[in-house]
Amino acid sequence: MFSIRAGKIEDLPRILELINELAVYEKMPAEVINTVELMEKDGFGPNPAYGFFVCEKEETGDIIGTAIFYYRYSTWKGKRIYLEDLIVTESERAQGAGKLLFDRLIEECKAKKYSGMAWQVLDWNEPAINFYNKYEGVAIDGGWLNCNINFL
Repeated sequence: MFSIRAGKIEDLPRILELINELAVYEKMPAEVINTVELMEKDGFGPNPAYGFFVCEKEETGDIIGTAIFYYRYSTWKGKRIYLEDLIVTESERAQGAGKLLFDRLIEECKAKKYSGMAWQVLDWNEPAINFYNKYEGVAIDGGWLNCNINFL
């Protein structure tokens, strides 16, 4: 039904489409300023800032989901993966693609002997919260506030 593979440079136009779809779902479409050109430079240059896996429909080869991540260092936990976005196009949700992508990230952590993985989920996104809560050991911590500063 679905297959997971590492993302390639030629996947980026579709990945940006999925990112925009997620932004609409999260009610923030105007916040996306990324471009395929920036993603190419940032992910496939000499010092890649991120990696990604894609989920394809086996019968068509269409990319229907992605997990975009980067490696981070926690002063408390050591090396970890940060899951920036787990996206499955709306028409394909609840069919197992998200689980395959999330499981692939867990495999990546274990293979590299990382201490774990971190991510964020919006407090109103019940389907995502329910999805993550199915995994043993997941802790959703409401005690931290998100902070950021924008320069563009």
